[in-house]
Amino acid sequence: MSQESLFATRDVYTPRRLNREIRFQLEDGYRDIWIEGEISNLSRPASGHAYFTLKDESAQVRCALFRNRRVTTPLSDGAQVLLRARVSLYEARGEYQLIVEHVEPAGEGLLRRQFEELKKKLAGEGLFAEERKQDLPLYPRHIAIISSATGAAIRDVCSVLARRYPSVRVTLVPSQVQGDQAPKQLVAALQAAQRLRPDVILLTRGGGSLEDLWAFNDESLARAMAECPTPLVSAVGHEVDFTIADFVADVRAPTPSAAAELLVPDQLELIQQFAGAEKRLRRALQSELQRNMQRVDYLLRRLQANHPGQRIRLAREKLEAQRLRITAAWAARHRGFGSRLELAREKLHGNSPAARVEALRLRLAQLSQRPAQLLKARLRILAERLRGSARALNAVSPLAVLDRGYSLTRDETGELLTDAADVQPGQTIQTRLARGQLISEVRSIEPDSTGQHD
Repeated sequence: MSQESLFATRDVYTPRRLNREIRFQLEDGYRDIWIEGEISNLSRPASGHAYFTLKDESAQVRCALFRNRRVTTPLSDGAQVLLRARVSLYEARGEYQLIVEHVEPAGEGLLRRQFEELKKKLAGEGLFAEERKQDLPLYPRHIAIISSATGAAIRDVCSVLARRYPSVRVTLVPSQVQGDQAPKQLVAALQAAQRLRPDVILLTRGGGSLEDLWAFNDESLARAMAECPTPLVSAVGHEVDFTIADFVADVRAPTPSAAAELLVPDQLELIQQFAGAEKRLRRALQSELQRNMQRVDYLLRRLQANHPGQRIRLAREKLEAQRLRITAAWAARHRGFGSRLELAREKLHGNSPAARVEALRLRLAQLSQRPAQLLKARLRILAERLRGSARALNAVSPLAVLDRGYSLTRDETGELLTDAADVQPGQTIQTRLARGQLISEVRSIEPDSTGQHD
């Protein structure tokens, strides 16, 4: 192999390229780590960033905390801290460093690691899954509260409940919320609260340090909460505080007062909602009433148009029109016969034989009687039809029933009475007869002696 080909196969790095590739590998391999140590060589240049060294007994590492990271733990030389950081490389000098994301005192480091390990374990078992969480009741009637009987949390919760929804029943199940015995007492209180069969259970206490809230990170308490069949709300500490109980509970509230607002509705808002619903219901009822009144008017007009009296009146008008047409036709025909008679007379004068005159006279007499006979026959047929129509209409007319001696009795509201038990002594009733009506006062009621009802 020639020297030129040997150099052609070499992959030659520059310091910049080497540092960049190493930075990528470091950042991919150590994205999020926790590290504990002592701060030294702390510096704060005008840029607002913080640079320091984190060391232990035998090693140290450079750290950078940029100003866009807000931390609540103050930095000072000699302070023991627990950092959450990612590993990177400062390419300009080829030095690796930690980019700090979070700082907390080292005293809480062990508890924080225990918290993260238990959180990861219970999450893997599905205790935090959303599908297992229950919805809170909209209008709870009974709330059981597990908290310290002397703490500020129970006072804040009861104050908010009394202001927003004073009708709710509240039962305090007292328990220690801090100390070695607190987890066991909290589990027992949770079991006692379930026996009360409330609509919802609130687990709450005020704020404090990680050690103060540690009872709510107990595994036995978390599993008891996961098995609770009653909707469960957790409100432990302040808004920035998170415990294992918050993740297991069906709902997590940032503060005890906020939990009380989540649990019950505001009675003033409910009153406004009810008032609005009442107005909408009144408008709907008025609209429906107007539609029904219009339909009643329409049906009344139809009833009047189909009333038997109206039909009789129309039939009479039709009969009168037919009679007028027949009279007019008879008059026209009579005039025609008169004209023919006049012609016959003229012919008679022209043809004077007496026999022909007599025959024509007889013929004229017959023809004169025929229109009258036809008219009488036609009138008899029409009169018979009219009587038949009148009988048919009278058969379905309620007035015909009254003509046979029956009557209709209604109460004061106009409702038709069919049972004596529907009225009371002293009540006024109206009785409709075939001609006129009677206004009566009921003195006594006698039941049907046969014991039968139509």
